[in-house]
Amino acid sequence: MGWKTLDDMDLDDKRVLVRVDINVPMQDGVVSDDTRIIRIVPTVRDILAAGGIPVLLAHFGRPKGQRRPEFSLQPLVVSLEQALGTPVMFAADCIGAGPAAALQALPKGEVLLLENTRYHAAEEANDPGFAAQIAKLGDIYCNDAFSAAHRAHASTEALARVLPSCAGRLMAAELDALETALGAPKHPVVAVVGGAKVSTKLALLSNLVTKVDHLVIGGGMANTFLAAQGHSVGTSLAEHDMTDTASDILARATATGCEIILPSDVVVAREFAANAPHQTVAINLCPADGMILDAGAQTVARITDCFSTAKTLIWNGPLGAFELEPFDTATNAAARQAANLTKAGGLVSVAGGGDTVAALNKAGVVDTFSYLSTAGGAFLEWMEGKTLPGVAALQSRLPHQ
Repeated sequence: MGWKTLDDMDLDDKRVLVRVDINVPMQDGVVSDDTRIIRIVPTVRDILAAGGIPVLLAHFGRPKGQRRPEFSLQPLVVSLEQALGTPVMFAADCIGAGPAAALQALPKGEVLLLENTRYHAAEEANDPGFAAQIAKLGDIYCNDAFSAAHRAHASTEALARVLPSCAGRLMAAELDALETALGAPKHPVVAVVGGAKVSTKLALLSNLVTKVDHLVIGGGMANTFLAAQGHSVGTSLAEHDMTDTASDILARATATGCEIILPSDVVVAREFAANAPHQTVAINLCPADGMILDAGAQTVARITDCFSTAKTLIWNGPLGAFELEPFDTATNAAARQAANLTKAGGLVSVAGGGDTVAALNKAGVVDTFSYLSTAGGAFLEWMEGKTLPGVAALQSRLPHQ
């Protein structure tokens, strides 16, 4: 592990600048999903328990360097107080005299929330001068926002180079899970990659074929691979201009010894609608007017058999049109098998990505996977083998650390 955690820091009476991701959905000025707020609670409570003074740094939306009221963090105060169980004071900026005065007046045991860092253009420019101004408000920097770690911004990257730095509980858990899944995994390793388009996951697929033993490809992108193999996919969603690229990935997988699992049978309908009339056919029998919306039972059996022999599973994307019944069948069946194997202790399962979280939630297994990442872009970039600026900054060693 190349970074420090809260346990490595002396927090007593220290002002701890905590970069969090509380970019939550709002409806009529009220938080409609507090998942991201709930996930920062362990870090903030542990800082308080150690005698520290938590000062929360966060972005909200895309104000593009302008002070726009609709992107203020102030409406989140009530939800933060409910989750943390302690009063939260709000400062109308993240630098300058106002936050400094609020910090001076903050009672022991309470939390200070600073205004949206993206109100300043210098934040997204990763301006070291701006980071230095923020740093005046703290003694220690704690990054608990893995979901923003792929951005080289002042509050995620530059600030870590100014103050003694560490990872928060959520950040450390995410990094540990991903290291277990891809950095030093137990083999055999199987990855599930689904979704609509090959073009959006080229880097991911190219990296995975060099890292995993089995790669299950599902969703719309499977159709592109099937077309590359010469199969007719009817009116299915497919990127026919990407078939050469798909063929290249298949060849790379063969060269690296990675088995790619594509559908051998498919569920076909004539319209994209819930409960549309459908049939299951072998992959070489897709009708010209048919639309592939899910993997068939034979394919699911092959996938679950693969899971049964695996030690590590990485999952990103559904196997079919999971949002429409009954075309969620393959995703649900595979997810439940992975959950059962995880519960039995034989499989480490790590999943992430927006559609993935929604699909696994629909399958009722989100609490059974070893780790579920809500990080989105940062999770994907890690899987692609990219260096994340926010993580690299924590790993760098300062002379005084």
